[in-house]
Amino acid sequence: MSGTPLAGIRVLDFCWIGAGALVTKTLAELGASVYRIESRSHPDNLRLSPPFRPGTEGLEASGYFASRNSTKQSIALNMTTGKGRELARELVGKVDMVTSNFRPGIMDRWGLGYDAVREINPSAIYMTMPMQGETGPHSRYVGFGSTISALAGIVDLSGIQGRSPVGTGTHYPDHVPNPGHALVAVLAAIRHRRRTGEGQQIELAQFESTVNVIGPAIVAAGLGRAPIASGNRTPSTAPHAAFLCRDMQWMVLSCNTDEQWASLERTLELAHHESRITLAGRKADEDTIEAELRAALARLDRSPAIALLDDAAVPNAPVNSSRDIVEDPGLWERGFWRDIEHPVIGHIPISRSPFRLVDGPQPDVIRPPLLGEHTFDVLHKELGMTRGAYDQLVDEQVLY
Repeated sequence: MSGTPLAGIRVLDFCWIGAGALVTKTLAELGASVYRIESRSHPDNLRLSPPFRPGTEGLEASGYFASRNSTKQSIALNMTTGKGRELARELVGKVDMVTSNFRPGIMDRWGLGYDAVREINPSAIYMTMPMQGETGPHSRYVGFGSTISALAGIVDLSGIQGRSPVGTGTHYPDHVPNPGHALVAVLAAIRHRRRTGEGQQIELAQFESTVNVIGPAIVAAGLGRAPIASGNRTPSTAPHAAFLCRDMQWMVLSCNTDEQWASLERTLELAHHESRITLAGRKADEDTIEAELRAALARLDRSPAIALLDDAAVPNAPVNSSRDIVEDPGLWERGFWRDIEHPVIGHIPISRSPFRLVDGPQPDVIRPPLLGEHTFDVLHKELGMTRGAYDQLVDEQVLY
């Protein structure tokens, strides 16, 4: 879309699964043309991953894939063939950026390592997202968000002391730290390229990126005071926990200041204790405080409890389900959710990036592509391929 920040930027995207796909989705929403390279014989695992709408199946039915690949164009290219790899190299000469998150070595085997790409297109930005880096003793290891969470210390800090670790319940590194850090690096490289004409090689080691999530724990460990799993509690706040209300709905509350505690104490008519005026006193009596809060909130339905605490300026929130979030009217009003019509899935809510470009045009979120849907259009536009040449390559299973 003309006028968007990345209008005119073209991305040859080999990323699959979650982390890399979210980077290039954001680039597409900022106006870049993202050409998603896919394989029909070895499809992206997300195309085979739930959730699926009941009654749908196959490579086009995954809601997970849809959520991570909207606003992209799909090229079905057989990279096991010499002609397929040659077409990929021709496209490298036409684009501004090449992205991948395969394990080290795969892009090199296809003749698409950084040195090869730089020789074809010296101004190209080249981003890879290996699990533990391109070098080092663990560079060949592979994994996903759940394994990276364990590796980076998140799982060790989750749950309750004395019980088994529970993790985050989602592939957190794929959705937050890794695409976030990678996107910052990519945008910096684009800015550098616009000023100098020079390309950049970006290596985002997902393990190293995810370690940042537990930064305070890392510092504490370096000081000889490594923290332990503590459930919902946090050292700098008390109380800080989840509570079940009378209507069997959960909510959380947090007192970050002594003033908030005093307000909570008055609002819920808790017994006053001078020892609890300070954080240190509340931490020393945290078990008893939580028991008193459980009893108080068990007498209230959640909505009235939240209204009371909002009026009292005590931080709190409902424990929302995923359905609550999809149905949140505020998110729909603000345009975070877009109702997208998909030819196989039907209507599906797709999230847009959570930032707003207030003074500039914001591109629409476009439905995720069918596998290979844009192969001819992109090859014709970028390489001048004729329909006859395209049909011949389809017959040879170079394009499929």
